[in-house]
Amino acid sequence: MDITKLAELVRNMTPAGPELYYPGGDGATFWNMVRSSEDYAADVAEITSEGKRLLAAPAEELTYSLFSLFYKQGSRLEYESVYFEKRRRLGTFAILSLLEPECERYEAALLDAVWSICGEVTWCLPAHLGNDESPRKAIDLFAAETGFTLAELRLLLGERLPSMLRAVIGEMVDERLFQPFLENGPYSWEEAEHNWSAVCAGSIGSAALLLLHEERDNERLARILEKTQRSMGFYLRGFGDDGACLEGLSYWNYGFGYFVYYSDLLSKRSGGKLDWFSEEKVRRIAGFQQKCFLGGNAVVNFSDALPHASVQLGLSRYLAAKYEEVQSPPVSLCADFREDHCSRWAPALRNLLWRGLAEDCADWDPGDFWLEDAGWLISRAETEAGTFGFAAKGGHNDEPHNHNDLGQFILAGGGDFFLSDLGCGEYTKDYFREARYVYDCNGSQGHSVPIIDGVLQSEGRGKAATILEQLISDAEIRLAVELSAAYICEGLESFTRSWVWRKTALLELEMQDVYRFASAPQRLTERFISLIKPVESETAGVLLLAFGSMGLELHYDFERLRTEVNEITFRNHFGEDTVYYALDFHLKKPEANTELEILFKFKFTNINIS
Repeated sequence: MDITKLAELVRNMTPAGPELYYPGGDGATFWNMVRSSEDYAADVAEITSEGKRLLAAPAEELTYSLFSLFYKQGSRLEYESVYFEKRRRLGTFAILSLLEPECERYEAALLDAVWSICGEVTWCLPAHLGNDESPRKAIDLFAAETGFTLAELRLLLGERLPSMLRAVIGEMVDERLFQPFLENGPYSWEEAEHNWSAVCAGSIGSAALLLLHEERDNERLARILEKTQRSMGFYLRGFGDDGACLEGLSYWNYGFGYFVYYSDLLSKRSGGKLDWFSEEKVRRIAGFQQKCFLGGNAVVNFSDALPHASVQLGLSRYLAAKYEEVQSPPVSLCADFREDHCSRWAPALRNLLWRGLAEDCADWDPGDFWLEDAGWLISRAETEAGTFGFAAKGGHNDEPHNHNDLGQFILAGGGDFFLSDLGCGEYTKDYFREARYVYDCNGSQGHSVPIIDGVLQSEGRGKAATILEQLISDAEIRLAVELSAAYICEGLESFTRSWVWRKTALLELEMQDVYRFASAPQRLTERFISLIKPVESETAGVLLLAFGSMGLELHYDFERLRTEVNEITFRNHFGEDTVYYALDFHLKKPEANTELEILFKFKFTNINIS
């Protein structure tokens, strides 16, 4: 929008007040309802339990020794664990102070947390700062989030915050967000087509909408909104028309969540004149989450995403209230208050504020989804035997949070994974640099894709899949992709992978790989990834993955293929050593023209069904 028109609109905006959050602006009534309602009992119990834990624990401070560890040894967890624990104290004691305004211990702990965070040398993480970058002028995800949090607390707590702290919050947010945003940019994330633009710009824009509402602030607010609106446009450009988030569901929750928090405040303050929710692409993005669940809390986790996920109930119900086709999630999937290791305030607050906007549902409806721009095929099928999930991907190997994973697929049954995607590993300095694909979770060696004549997949936009067939019917779904562009392999002329997902009583997947070489390769290995240790079946040519009462049989031609199972350890996102199994099927006599079939059949391991 033209800055002149934006400035005029800003002049007519409604002031920022409690009515942005509470019906009629009555916060006391809302928090009394939360405290007394059975619908919120579990939430209150979680928050209260966390408050007791934090009151009993010493408050740690961020030291230079912790800060410097990233530059010395490339590790992030040491500094970040203290950083996020401080945000946990801030958010927990803020909500408890709103729930129990008479409790002096909560209020004292909250004021200490505000004071401590306002006194930090920088709100940025070391991993997001250059060696020679001024921390006062830098803005990263968490600096922006921190400013938004403090601005929101300033409004919600009002006069309960001492006037000095209210002034300090205003000064710090201005110094660390507004001034550098307007005077020291542009920052690289301002035109990012991924979560950074939504989180950084959304947080800055939200803080401005909350703090800048006097007449003297109009010009400044208009300038900030001009920039944040532009960044939101770039964020939306990162999505295709299918609404898929290539960064994965967890980054949908993160980036799109902050897009929604900002857009909500913007729409309310502008009286609906600035409304991102009327955009058709936003509607499609809003429906992405419900397509990702494969049964229980198992989700499609291509890219740097976790294999199991909960939902931000507030965000989900807000979107369900906005769009008829967006399904309100089962309350059983609601995220525990303590779950977010980054302790983000904005979603935690809205899980309470927005809970009543839509009704609960028993479970996600089954469905088959073709996300054409992403090249993802997803199926969530229900039979009398339970819920089964299958997902496969094409795409390209230069996606946000990219993995070299063309042709990757996952299989789930009863809410458990039998063929897995490792998802995101521990974030270190090397994880986002040249050594990225040495990490098994990122390189093709840690995915269910072949190793062709000793060659792994390569990264790059040109390493793309070509869709040859895609079909969805009531009885089965099909996908076929040409993947040879992903392999820099001498003599490889074509590599086609196809899947047929049959919706029988116990679902089965047929996979066929067809290779064409100029001459016979020396070796060819089909690899599949599982967190379950396989066992040889009593039947020749069958490998069994068993978990609980469910199993997955891998049927193969044992006369042509030799099996090898390797137990491998990788560091997961939380820095924990995690074991996975690489199931390798080596072709005994590679030929120039080779067709291989593997059949994956679900079965009950201790129950006979016809």
